[in-house]
Amino acid sequence: MVRFIGREREFGLLDGLLKQVQAGGSEPGRAVSIRGRRRVGKSRLLREYLAQRDIPAVYFDAQHGSTEREIARFAEEIASSTLPNRDLFTPGLDWSQTLRNLALVLPRTSPAVVVIDEVPYLMRDDPGFEGALQGSWDRVLSTFPVLLILVGSHQSEMQRLTSYNRPFYQRGSEMDVGPLTVENVASLTGLGAADAIDAYLVTGGQPMILRDWEIGTSVASFLSKEVANPLSALLVSGERTLSAELPVEANARAVLTAIGTGEVSFSRIQDRAGLSATPLDRALRVLVDRGLIRIDTPLATRASHNKRYRIIDPYLRFWLAFLADQISVVESGRADLVLDRVTSQFTAWRGRAVEPVIRDLLWRSRDLVHPVGAVGGWWNRTNSVEVDIVGADRAPVASTVSFIGSIKWRERAPFGVADLAALDAARSVIPGASHATLVAISRTGSEITAPELITISPDQLVGMPHT
Repeated sequence: MVRFIGREREFGLLDGLLKQVQAGGSEPGRAVSIRGRRRVGKSRLLREYLAQRDIPAVYFDAQHGSTEREIARFAEEIASSTLPNRDLFTPGLDWSQTLRNLALVLPRTSPAVVVIDEVPYLMRDDPGFEGALQGSWDRVLSTFPVLLILVGSHQSEMQRLTSYNRPFYQRGSEMDVGPLTVENVASLTGLGAADAIDAYLVTGGQPMILRDWEIGTSVASFLSKEVANPLSALLVSGERTLSAELPVEANARAVLTAIGTGEVSFSRIQDRAGLSATPLDRALRVLVDRGLIRIDTPLATRASHNKRYRIIDPYLRFWLAFLADQISVVESGRADLVLDRVTSQFTAWRGRAVEPVIRDLLWRSRDLVHPVGAVGGWWNRTNSVEVDIVGADRAPVASTVSFIGSIKWRERAPFGVADLAALDAARSVIPGASHATLVAISRTGSEITAPELITISPDQLVGMPHT
């Protein structure tokens, strides 16, 4: 099992809700809906939280099945839980009665936690579950000092749970759990900052993939081992993600594959996916709604309609680029062919894939350059001028551009004179950037120093001591 690290933000949010429960009042109960993609570690996070806080709790992991069977399983979990009055619980004939009976085992004067994991299964298999949840919460459970945690991996269904005109609307907080951070990946793998960023590009910070990463193992060695294993999480997690998020949307899957293989514009995606404009537009909306892709526009003081589409999850981007159509090759015993493909193309692919990751790191590392409200990129209509980094006060249309920058993630060549000249020339092209500070972010440092240039190393981005 992967070492548990990070999650300070999530622990802090849960602690804040628990303090509200402890504060008491006529309705001390609090509810929170937690969503996040499969395999990002939601269940592990909550189990670790409960273990560290030592609070009376029950953790129910729902499955697909009849209401009768799931209620029986719920009763079994309560019987083996740490709730003080668990022997008093009796299951009801339906979820409404069962959840109301839960009040019999909750303490009246001290907090307790009830976790229902994979709530979407209950929503799908029992049309009355949402109403039962709302009724039992409003009439009974919210009057107890209980933190009710509702968890789900299906993004759109968890969003519907608390959306307008649904029974549980405005009855709880909402929390998104993302993958581990680059900093967490560095700690888990034992790699230096630059290599840890590469490891993040490969794994997306997914604990299920990182659990197989032996500390100190290089990215190349990890890929060599995992690509050769037809059962590895690295190889199979992408397909499981798409099967869960896009079970029947063939067009959306074709469009996602086109984006994953490097197409970023509407017309190029259209050509690769073989769709006309209307079904392509529908598929793109599905992918945006499911949280699989993001639409980027140039960041400057003038609005632009030059859209680019990109996959949000770094691991899924890597999987689609290198592994999605190669699983059968691995299974046939020719993993060497797949590994050769990854090895020969990885550096070129990485040059583009690392950009959104570094933008996010730069935005979070607010003391490296001027604090800004948004970090993006800029490109013109013909793509003849592209700038990797634009820091501005807001997005999508800024009032002030504070800095522009270039990312050079080359193995050997540092940031050089030609790179500085190109970046300086871009200042006069980007709307609002004529007085912007110039920033170089280089994997291998800079061969030049200039008073108008700020050079940022991978160590600085990841917050590691410089070595």
